[in-house]
Amino acid sequence: EVKLVESGGGSAQPGGSLRLSCTTDIVNFGGAALTWARQAPGKGREWVATIYNFQDVQYYAEPVKGRFTISTDKDKKILYLQMDNLKPEDTAVYYCAQGGLPPMDEYDAWGQGTQVTVSS
Repeated sequence: EVKLVESGGGSAQPGGSLRLSCTTDIVNFGGAALTWARQAPGKGREWVATIYNFQDVQYYAEPVKGRFTISTDKDKKILYLQMDNLKPEDTAVYYCAQGGLPPMDEYDAWGQGTQVTVSS
């Protein structure tokens, strides 16, 4: 069973930055598709970004495009999400998952989540 562990969440002011990390034990990390999703209070889980490691192609949801960057360290098997110009509406629990573009109910594994709070 694949293990995914997020870290790096916390609090930030609007306009600030945070970087999330997701440590994995995926055997074929270099060929994996990996995704960040988030869930705000009282809302459903929302897709944020996906990276296809083998092709090195990234996809972003419209609300985060131009502000968030998904990337990986293939040697360390870590997935990252650099979040810049944060907005209060980015407040959510952020999850990493092994899987490509949605639908997310087909994903192989999920992390436990890390809280991000954006407020002044």
